[in-house]
Amino acid sequence: MKNYSLTLCYDGTRYKGWQKQGNTDSTIQEKLEKLLSRLLKQDIEVAGSGRTDAGVHARRQVCSFRAETGLSCEELLSLIRQYLPEDIGAAELHAVEPRFHARLSCREKTYVYRVWNSSDPNVFERRYMCSFPDALDVESMRAATAPLLGTHDFTAFCSDGRMKKSAVRTVKDIRIDRIGNELRFELTGDGFLYNMVRIIVGTLLEVGLGKRSAASVSAALEAKDRALAGPTAPAHGLILWDVRY
Repeated sequence: MKNYSLTLCYDGTRYKGWQKQGNTDSTIQEKLEKLLSRLLKQDIEVAGSGRTDAGVHARRQVCSFRAETGLSCEELLSLIRQYLPEDIGAAELHAVEPRFHARLSCREKTYVYRVWNSSDPNVFERRYMCSFPDALDVESMRAATAPLLGTHDFTAFCSDGRMKKSAVRTVKDIRIDRIGNELRFELTGDGFLYNMVRIIVGTLLEVGLGKRSAASVSAALEAKDRALAGPTAPAHGLILWDVRY
């Protein structure tokens, strides 16, 4: 039995997220497990580096699985590419050491959130950017990222109010760059809670509009109160950009 690492990219528009669910087969994990089980003629369970929500995309999602096969990695990767739908791509496949686990071995993730900050039409990238035409104070948003850096309890920036596990995460970097009409938020950390990136972006956008201060971001963090943070930004602007081991 060999252990494999598979790197994927996908357009999450028509999927209900990464994680398989009992009431739908329209998830990335479900599609992949069914394909691998059929190709390898055995039951395959896949573990992802993390769960992307419905409508969220991935530039680099890593998953791992165990299988018994005589196929080389090149042969298996070719088959996977042949039968995956067009909106899911298999980039790399490698045999890895037995203890490797896509989620448990992951040390760092980067997410990118893209905002189309213009009233001009954005026909060709509308599925991958959130439209936000209002004028934004980018410098104020950058200043408001400071309280979020470092290790904190991010309960205020999580949509799962019943979460029993620790909400402590370390955010290593938050960058906000303007590229023409696009505002690009890039967040790197050791892990992110449910909707955490989208809530951080929604909160920073309110700062950019002048609806809240940088101090309010710090207050929400300290109070651990979801009601004190901003709205959850739409899913389609979010991309799992990179994962590191």
